Amino acid sequence: MFWNRKKGDSASKPEPEAQKPAAAAGAEPAAHFITGDSSLDRKSVELLLAVIARISQSRDLENKLTEIVDRSIEFATAERGLLILVGDDGATQVRVARSRDGQNIGENVRFSSSIVKKVLEQNRPHKATVNSEAEALDLGRSVYDLKLRAVMCVPISTPPPPGQASDKPQRGALYIDSRAATREFTERDLSLFAALSQHISIALQNERLHLDSIEKTRLEQSLELASAVQNSLMPQVPKDRTGWDLAGWYRPAERTSGDFFDFVKARDQRLAVVIGDVSGHGIGPALITASAQASLRSYLRVGQDASSALTMLNQDLCERDEAGMFLTLLMVVLSNDGRCELLNAGHHGPLVWRARTREVISIDKHGPALGWVAETTYSVDESMVLERGDVLLSYTDGLIESHAPGDRDRLFGVERLRVLLGELASHPHDAQTISRSIAEAALSFSDGKHEDDITLVVVRKT
Repeated sequence: MFWNRKKGDSASKPEPEAQKPAAAAGAEPAAHFITGDSSLDRKSVELLLAVIARISQSRDLENKLTEIVDRSIEFATAERGLLILVGDDGATQVRVARSRDGQNIGENVRFSSSIVKKVLEQNRPHKATVNSEAEALDLGRSVYDLKLRAVMCVPISTPPPPGQASDKPQRGALYIDSRAATREFTERDLSLFAALSQHISIALQNERLHLDSIEKTRLEQSLELASAVQNSLMPQVPKDRTGWDLAGWYRPAERTSGDFFDFVKARDQRLAVVIGDVSGHGIGPALITASAQASLRSYLRVGQDASSALTMLNQDLCERDEAGMFLTLLMVVLSNDGRCELLNAGHHGPLVWRARTREVISIDKHGPALGWVAETTYSVDESMVLERGDVLLSYTDGLIESHAPGDRDRLFGVERLRVLLGELASHPHDAQTISRSIAEAALSFSDGKHEDDITLVVVRKT
């Protein structure tokens, strides 16, 4: 269920290949900083997607560059941040210089020119920690004079505009430092710093492009990075899932999505199966989706029960105060013996096929969507037992709202889905086959076109 939805005109090909959980997303620059630590990854994802969202909304180059430098200082707990560019004559010039409190500190500021020179010559990121005066002198006189404890610097290179290959690329470096005695920059800091620096390259390249093409290039590159971040959070089916066969299927309407699903092993060893849907598409919903998914993982893994986890997530989203954006979410908490608890925050109720009666039933109880009312306390809406062969299907509304070509009023619909689930579940198909077959049927019905994200999760008791 969506609120204030804005439909797009995006279409995809008929093949029902789901978006792959990006195990290889680490090869993408934006995903190098994913560590597996839920709390740390949540902060990293929120930071990077927030930067992407802000610079995508701004047309002013100076604002973009300043925003990236400020966020670089913030995430690394540094004291100063500089953007240094190389002029046509080969001399370096400070383009942006900022302090921790968000103030400009002047273009004549001193910094470690030796480290910047090394980064520019080798075109490789570099970080250094100073433990003695001798080490400071080895790194350069400026490091010693400024009493720097930690320095981190990454290269920036922007190719010339298309058709102007004879032009020199714009080169430079993004630089931060700190004098705090306990500060050391980590490899994770360096990876996230490098990801942020890519947006400077994007911003500088866009400045050199013609005004008519700047919008498309900017959005494409930002969306590519946002998509890499979001894909890095797509789950793998847990290996330890005694008694359950699980599968998820996902396809965004655009490069980034407001849908997500997840499998989270809670501290009490039960498995939480989650599906969520944020209104809209693009970077804004992707930011909320990534933040909500990371938060929920963190709450469940540190020992919060499902009810408390949803209540806390609702408070988080209400504090964001994103105009017109809400999250519907269904959580099914599974025990190995077949017992399950359903918590529904404004989402479509799941369909359940009973092997014993060979009937499909709907579970329609639910509370309000997340981010709607801050004072809402969520609790278990339904408790039930799934017996051997029973199948539970949860989905987002992109599935049932797929419409026939040329007829927007003829939808795939819940009733068609109920019949299809009954047909598939009555045969000994595994969860993956059922999910793929349902997705294939919906895409075939709409001739491969879908204006909304499509996500579904199948749970079968074994």
